[in-house]
Amino acid sequence: MALLKHFRWAVIPICLGVITTCAASKPQPQTQPSAIAQAKYTTGQNGYRWANVSIGGGGFVTGVYPHPRQQDLVYIRTDVGGFYRWNPTDKSWMQLNNSFPVSKENYYGGEALAVDPNNPNTVYIAAGKYPKLPLKGTIFKSADAGKTWTKLNIDLAMGGNEDHRWAGIRLAVNPANSNIIFFGSRYDGLWKSADAGATWAKVTSFSPSLTEGVGILGIVFDKRSPGLVYANVYGDGIYKSTDTGVTWQKIEGSPKQGQRIAVANNGILYVTHQSGVSKYSNGTWNNITPNSKEASFNALAVNPSNPNDVIVALGQSVSTKIYRTSDGGTSWTEMKVSLKHTVPWWDDYMFSVWTSAIEFDPKVPSRVWLTDGNGIWQTENINANPVIWTNYEAGHEELVVFSLAAPPKGGVLLSGTADQDGFYHNNGLNAYPSTRLAGISQWSHTNRDTFSIAYSESDPLRVVRVGGARWNSNFTGATSTDGGLTWQKFPSFPANTMPLRLALSANNPNLFVVAVSEGKAIRTTDGGASWSAVSGLPNGPKGPWYWGEPLAADKVDGNTFYYYSDGKVYRSNDGGASFSLVNSSVPKSEWVLDKLKTVPGAKGEVWLSLEWNGLFRSTDGGNTFTKLPSVESARLFAFGKPPTGSTTPALYVYGKVAGVGEGIFRSLDKGQTWTSIGSQQNPIGNGPVVMEASWQQYGLVFIGTAGNGIYYGSPGS
Repeated sequence: MALLKHFRWAVIPICLGVITTCAASKPQPQTQPSAIAQAKYTTGQNGYRWANVSIGGGGFVTGVYPHPRQQDLVYIRTDVGGFYRWNPTDKSWMQLNNSFPVSKENYYGGEALAVDPNNPNTVYIAAGKYPKLPLKGTIFKSADAGKTWTKLNIDLAMGGNEDHRWAGIRLAVNPANSNIIFFGSRYDGLWKSADAGATWAKVTSFSPSLTEGVGILGIVFDKRSPGLVYANVYGDGIYKSTDTGVTWQKIEGSPKQGQRIAVANNGILYVTHQSGVSKYSNGTWNNITPNSKEASFNALAVNPSNPNDVIVALGQSVSTKIYRTSDGGTSWTEMKVSLKHTVPWWDDYMFSVWTSAIEFDPKVPSRVWLTDGNGIWQTENINANPVIWTNYEAGHEELVVFSLAAPPKGGVLLSGTADQDGFYHNNGLNAYPSTRLAGISQWSHTNRDTFSIAYSESDPLRVVRVGGARWNSNFTGATSTDGGLTWQKFPSFPANTMPLRLALSANNPNLFVVAVSEGKAIRTTDGGASWSAVSGLPNGPKGPWYWGEPLAADKVDGNTFYYYSDGKVYRSNDGGASFSLVNSSVPKSEWVLDKLKTVPGAKGEVWLSLEWNGLFRSTDGGNTFTKLPSVESARLFAFGKPPTGSTTPALYVYGKVAGVGEGIFRSLDKGQTWTSIGSQQNPIGNGPVVMEASWQQYGLVFIGTAGNGIYYGSPGS
């Protein structure tokens, strides 16, 4: 995700064999002709179809890899969304590892990718989001361009969403011998395979000084000289080996904070680093930084057909500048840019955030790829002035989702996301939204979050949301009277207060309660003009990387609210002004996904999911709870519109049902019996964190993730 590092999930390590990814499937016609996005369905059980809600990217793409021999074979890696392959036919991206289940969630972190330069069908990925999870990172190999994967026998701490994820090429296949592969790790040094990944061994002759958490950032081979390979050790310098990694020596005078390295076809080594740009030729280092001004550079590309044609870009920057030289760095020209957006809500600022990778297309002259904190760009003519960059985001759905709402009136879906704020999905589910949600930040181009969205039960077009900007701790909220199309910022909000979750009164949309990060809940009775403290509740959990839903409003009684914390249920009967403890017999849980929800039309009916402890129901306002015996674990749950002829809301669970196993399920009798509706091809395993079901269409259910946007499931036609 652009510029974010989110909560480290607990993952259960389970041995993995061969995984088959989702194949391309039938696209659905667009609801808006100008939209490029299209649904790629996977078939679930009992006729359910699953697809991404089309949003249009917005997440950090940390590398791009065109194959040197196969035209239009291009891969990308992302920090929290996994790996993708380019589909040139419809200019979209196909995710390659969405068959990993939630127990393998750590594998959605893109630590590294390498193609076999001698075989277009072979590709390797180093997968791991965070280094301290029980399930370590690993390397997978595919012999069919990413359709299926085999786990290799190497398990190391990896950090696809950690420091310097935007830099380096840690994994490399020797162009002179495809059996030889090197992997530079963050913590555990250099690793080598001499049998195409079947076995691995640590290179004990290579023991540089590692910067913890970054380690060996890059490995690159010199195609002209078999045996010559370079290693970029961040914080130490550049090392080289002339015997294919048997022995190593540090190159004196090399940049210590190298970010990317590349070898031109004449043997010159180029390095971008946090002080500029350097090149190494004939045993000598030269500073070739554009404008001779010290600055942090990252992205680096050398034209495979012209060793003097080099492109670099500033790194760790929200003011991207791209420079090009045609004489090996003697002189540079800052490239002028013109942007062509294929996503309606993207603005020009989206191009200027944290440029990560730039690569010439080896098979198409003048074509260049660029990735950054928001997505992927391509130009067909790098020689133009200005250069026209087009964003291609179809299929690349990488957002982190905080909140969803699927009200009975208005838009079919409202979403609150990290970095991009959120969306009113006004063009349906298979076309990009027109705009981002407005009203929270006065600067439309800055990264900001929506942590919670809620609507009034009696007037669903009255909607409220809370959020703000993490980068300057400026938080507030906004109200809408038209279902989320337009927004009005709160007249006031307490300073230095991070809102997490909100609940609206069932019959008074100006009355709502807000749970805040590490503080006392607050309430307003005048739509956010004034605020007062709520009494009787413990401090809220730490935000922002918290996906629990501890606060809920009764769907009938406008003065009743409920709250769950640490095995205790609290209730307010005075419009949220004060809460009292009503139950301390439910299980304690420290899980960040505990969900407390109420049921439309049923006063006092409260449901509580506690992950491994199961799903609980109360019909007396939380005084007593009964555990559903059929649900062994409940990660997520939601209520939605009943089927025709019924008044019982449909109940959906992402969890484990007794006698059936793990998956996604639907019940039409309040949990007595269940129908499996999940997909084995796409189990939605990348951080499923929020679930809502439609109150407009029976059977339609949404799952928001911490890295792959939003999925929707619907009964097949």
